[in-house]
Amino acid sequence: MSAWKNVKALPSALLAAVVAASLVACGGGKDGAAGAGAPAGGGAAPPPTEVGVVTVAPREVALVTELPGRLEASRVAQVRARAAGILQKRLFREGSDVKAGQPLFQIDAAPYIASQQSAQAALARAQANLSQATAQAERYKPLMEANAISKQDYVNAVAAQKTAEADVAAARAALQTAQINLGYAAVTAPISGRIGRALVTEGALVGTGEATQLAVVQQINPMYVNFTQSTTEVLRLRKALESGRLKRAAGAEAASVRVVLEDGSEYGQAGKLLFSDLTVDPTSGQITLRAELPNPDGLLLPGMYVRVRIEQAQLDNAIALPQQAVTRSNQGDTVMVVGPDGKVAPRPVKLGAAAQNGQWVVLDGLKPGEQVMVDGFQKLRGPGPVKPVAWQPRAASGAAAASAPAAPASAASGR
Repeated sequence: MSAWKNVKALPSALLAAVVAASLVACGGGKDGAAGAGAPAGGGAAPPPTEVGVVTVAPREVALVTELPGRLEASRVAQVRARAAGILQKRLFREGSDVKAGQPLFQIDAAPYIASQQSAQAALARAQANLSQATAQAERYKPLMEANAISKQDYVNAVAAQKTAEADVAAARAALQTAQINLGYAAVTAPISGRIGRALVTEGALVGTGEATQLAVVQQINPMYVNFTQSTTEVLRLRKALESGRLKRAAGAEAASVRVVLEDGSEYGQAGKLLFSDLTVDPTSGQITLRAELPNPDGLLLPGMYVRVRIEQAQLDNAIALPQQAVTRSNQGDTVMVVGPDGKVAPRPVKLGAAAQNGQWVVLDGLKPGEQVMVDGFQKLRGPGPVKPVAWQPRAASGAAAASAPAAPASAASGR
């Protein structure tokens, strides 16, 4: 009330000037607000987002099939006790390499030495009887011709000689059997290879009733890898080769095989395909294949599970895309294609059976010259156009690494 009294106390001329100034100020505020809002509504649009793309360029691609496999020794021999007795000595170091014929175990040979000596004595007795029977037959012959003895006596003497000869042959065979059994007392390596642990210890009674297994020798250079392929894939491949859509890989009769170990690394040496089984497993519908791998360093061991990569065919005018460019789902495989207008649209594609060297082989869905988006998916905002730039794998990974630590800082500043 006091302020209003003061205003009324002002002269009329001065009061009019104050009111006019207030009206001008109010008008200027509206104009200023309008002027400030104009640039915000009529400013230029942000530039299009840059995304990494690759241009579709068909080329000849080898179709590599990746299949699960298992390693197997090329030769396996069980060392068994063929002579019954007490095991006296182990003559090898477990886990070492042995040569064919190398002594491995020693079984008590005393009973077999005695059997050999008995067989030698029996042979000597049979030979003595043969000498006597031969001499008598030779002495009876002229007597029979002179009718000094009956012909029957001569026939009996000749028969005795033949019997003595048979006894000598039987004694020789018995001696040979005794020598063989004596040889079995020294157990040797049947093949060259690597021997595992001893399955029995000294003092054990072996070879009674059945041939006791003592150890296992495995030849691991070279190694075999056995793997299977479904009959569906085999038939599809053969039909594609017959129709001309695919062509046979060079040297397909001895196709090169690569092995991927359990840790994801690729074995350094290539193998060769040996054969494809002629029959199909009725329980699984699979065809068995086998390849041979060199293993000079002993890195590969029997029983290891591996992945086998084998080139079975080649596809002309095929398209290879980086794996990160393809989105895989239950609804199918898609890629993002950048059109001539700069807009991105999904495109369904058909892929090969397996990825190769970090790339998918696209069998259908793309045309030469089209641009497929590989990087920058997280930058897409709405249906607006994008700016495609050539994708460089190393540059893209470096940019991603550089931007990773900067994100938390900007988020922190925003908070």
